[in-house]
Formats: sequence, C-alpha cells, structure tokens
Amino acid sequence: MNLSYFIAKRISFKKAGGFSATIHKIAVGSLALGLAVSLISFMVLGGFQRTVSEKVYGFTGHYQVQRFTMSNAFEEAPFSLDSEFGQGYKQLPFIEKVQSFAHKAALIKGNEEVEGVLMKGIGKDFDAQAFQRYVIEGRMISIPDEGSSNEVMLSHLIANKLELSVGDKITLYFVQDPPRYRRVEVVGIFQTYLENFDEKIIIGELQTIRTLNDWKKDQIGGMEIYIDDFSKISSYTHAIEELMDFDLKLVSSEDKYLEIFDWLSLLDNNVYVFIGLIGFVAVFNMGAILFILIMERTQMIGLLKALGSSNKQIQQIFFWNGINILLRGMLIGNAIGLGIGILQDQFKLIPLDPASYYMSYVPIHWNWPVYILINFGIVLLTAAVLWIPVMVISRVEPIRSIRFD
Repeated sequence: MNLSYFIAKRISFKKAGGFSATIHKIAVGSLALGLAVSLISFMVLGGFQRTVSEKVYGFTGHYQVQRFTMSNAFEEAPFSLDSEFGQGYKQLPFIEKVQSFAHKAALIKGNEEVEGVLMKGIGKDFDAQAFQRYVIEGRMISIPDEGSSNEVMLSHLIANKLELSVGDKITLYFVQDPPRYRRVEVVGIFQTYLENFDEKIIIGELQTIRTLNDWKKDQIGGMEIYIDDFSKISSYTHAIEELMDFDLKLVSSEDKYLEIFDWLSLLDNNVYVFIGLIGFVAVFNMGAILFILIMERTQMIGLLKALGSSNKQIQQIFFWNGINILLRGMLIGNAIGLGIGILQDQFKLIPLDPASYYMSYVPIHWNWPVYILINFGIVLLTAAVLWIPVMVISRVEPIRSIRFD
C-alpha cells in the first residue's frame, strides 16, 4: 500500500478526534452545501426558463407565418391555405405541426363592465390536447365541420374581471364598418399566468372571424409552426423562409416576445455570478482548512522528515487527506441537491405566487450533462487548489517543528 495514502487514512476525521475531527466536518459540510446549492440553482433556473418558454410556445408556436403588411394592427391580412408554403411545409422533417389562426379585436360585455379583448380564432387543426394543460374550468370549444358553434374560452383574469363563469352568455362587439356583434357562450376558462396572453386573449372559432371579415373558406390570418427542438429555432429559420411565398413573412416567438426571452437570458448571468461566488467560497474554504490541518500536524511533519520522508511524500499525505474531504463533500452535496430536486419535482413542496412568477410552484429541470460538468469542474478546481497549502510543507524545518507547540 502507498505509504502516503496509508498515513492519510490514519489521520482522517474518522480516526482523529477533537479539533481535527471538527475541522474535517466543517470542510465536508461547506463543500457539500456549496455543491448542493449550485445543483439546485441550475435545476430551478432550467425549470423556470423551460416552463415560461413552453407556455409562450404552447400559445403561439415557435414561428408565425403571416401576410406581409406595413400595418401594426392586431388583425392580420388574409392569405390562402393553398399558398405555396401552405402546401409545401410538409417536406420539412423538423416541423411537427402547423395550426391556422386569425385575430379579431372586440369588446366583451360582462355583467357590469366592458373589456377590450383580442379574439384568437382557431381551426380544426388546433392541438386541443396540448392546450388542455391550461384549461382550469369547463372544456375546449367545439369546432363543427360546417358553420360555427358560437363558443368562446376566456382567461381566468378576464372572467374574474367581468364576473363571468362557464355557461354564461355574453355579447362580443366587433368594431368594423358596419359594426357587428355575436352572442356567444363561455364554455371554458384557461390560465397561463402570462400577462401578455391572460390580459387580452380569448379563444374563439376561426370560421367566425372568416364570416366577420368576409374571407373565403380557405383564407386564414396566419399559421403557427411547431418544430421538434426549440433550441434550434435560429438554425431552422432559413429553411422555412426558402419555402415561403414572396408576400409572406416569418416571425419567431423569441422576436415577437423579445422582452420575455431577454428577461430569461438575464437570469443566466445572475445564476452564473451566484454559483461563481459559492464555488469560490467552497474552494477557498478547502484550501484554508487544509492549511489549518497542516499547521496542526506540524510536529508530525517534522518527525516524518527526521525519519527520512521526502517533501513529496508528506505533501501527498495531505493531498490525499484533501481528496478524501472532497469526495465525501461531493457525495453528500449531490445527495442533498438531487434529493431536494426529486422531492420538489414529484410533490411540488415549494409554492410560488403565480402573479409574480408565472407559475404556481418551483419548477425543476433535469439537465444531467450540466450537473456532471459542475461536479467535474469542482473536482479539478479543488484538486488544483489543494496543492497550494501543501507547498508550505517544504518550508518546515524538522528540529523546529518537533519542538512546535
């Protein structure tokens, strides 16, 4: 057995007592706490970013294809489903689904108040099952093959403001020439917790908007495109634009809701600074604690030198001692961090205020390559720092150290 490793095991905190045992435990605890907090930070950050992004994409798609106009109006200019893009997008393998839509500004009259809203008309190609996660009361609107059912869904925010509930009959007034109105039934309530949608969007039928705007049966306001991997959204843009008609434009949800995605990007910087500080403190503690252990073992160092041990052998003793602390701290830190993540992911123990955080509980995202990289980085950085205090050993003089008290 390696002599340095054997001695390191003999002076480990299981064998030592008193001050040495306390110092070992502090070192293990500080490292474990730093690693656990780092893992939890990335879990929560990833979960938060993924949840908000999925809500935006789930409501608008990853891209929207619309007719190019110079107007900034909420309502879109129509184009035909039989356009070159409408028929050719299926040849792109990364496109998972496409949904037709149109928007129409309206006034909605409740029991006491009137509210300006934007009705989003959806067709039979709308993925009702994917949207079901946002439905908190009632059901999705039914879309008949012919005609319209005169059903709408309201956001929870709008329904509360107008004191409406599922089953109520309401009137929608559409500002156009000539003005028109529709008597509709509220069949469902949805909630995304995103103000951009909940404050102004209601869900209605695409055919209703076609009728109001005197569009043809094949005309729509736009198409929502869903791709297989939203992290590749920038690399797919050119391929989609190559298939588009000259009078159409492609808008990504990241550009359309730039304030949301810029805010999510800023969160990365906060977490990196936070984790950098935690890592620095944990590594500094390891170096400082190992230096204290070396000072406490000064007499042992002098005795080993007097018996003929080289500086390298004695340095390896404390290096192995530091590695022992490192591995124990990482084992405990991973157990705490991943354990808390599993509990939160399964049982949603920590709630959030949806009005402030856009979700009702702390989300968890499992990104194993990042967690492995964090562990690997801590091992390399700490192992490098461990050599700094052990270099003091070369300056210890045997005669003076044996008499050291």
